[in-house]
Amino acid sequence: MSLPKISYYSPEEYLHLEREASYKSEYFQGEIFAMAGASFNHNIVNENCSVLVGSYLKKKPCQSFSRDMKLHIPANTLYTYPDLMVVCGDKKFLDDGKDVILNPVIIIEILSKSTEAYDRGEKFALYRSIPSLREYVLISSTSIRAEVMRKESDLGLWFLASEADTLEGSIEIKNINLTLSLSDIYEETEGIV
Repeated sequence: MSLPKISYYSPEEYLHLEREASYKSEYFQGEIFAMAGASFNHNIVNENCSVLVGSYLKKKPCQSFSRDMKLHIPANTLYTYPDLMVVCGDKKFLDDGKDVILNPVIIIEILSKSTEAYDRGEKFALYRSIPSLREYVLISSTSIRAEVMRKESDLGLWFLASEADTLEGSIEIKNINLTLSLSDIYEETEGIV
C-alpha cells in the first residue's frame, strides 16, 4: 500500500489559488491546509470581539481586521487567517492586492476544541516570528477563559500578562489601552461555563 502523494506549492501558487477559491486555506512550507468551519459560540465570541475592538479603535491610529484578512509571516512561510488582528500606524501589505497583512501588533485567536493545542503551541511559535507583534490574545469558545500573552519589548520574552476565567473578570490589552470584560466577550453565547 502506498502513501498518498503530497503536493507542494510555491507561495505564489498558493496566493493565486486562494484568491480564486470559494473556501479559505492556510499555507505552510509548501503545503495547503483547508480550514474547517467554526461553531456557533466561536462565531459569537469572534463577532463580539470584532465589534468591541473595532468600535474602540475608531478615530485612533490603529485598525482591526477580522478573520477574512490573511496574515503572512515571511520568516517561516505561514499564510493564515487569524480571528482578529490589530495594526497600529502604517499598514504593511504583501502586495497591491491589500489582502495580506504583514505587521500586526495584536492577534486574537478564538480557541476551539480542534484548534486549541495548535493555537497555543506551534501557531504561537510561528506568530512569535512577527517583529511587530506585541500581544497574543487567546479566548476560549468552549469555556469562560481569556488570556493575554505580551512580549517584553526590550528582551523579546513573552509572558502571561492578563487572564480571567469568570464573567465578572476582564483582560487588558495594553498596547491599545483596552480592557475587555468577559461578560461582553461571551454575551449571547450558549452553554459556556
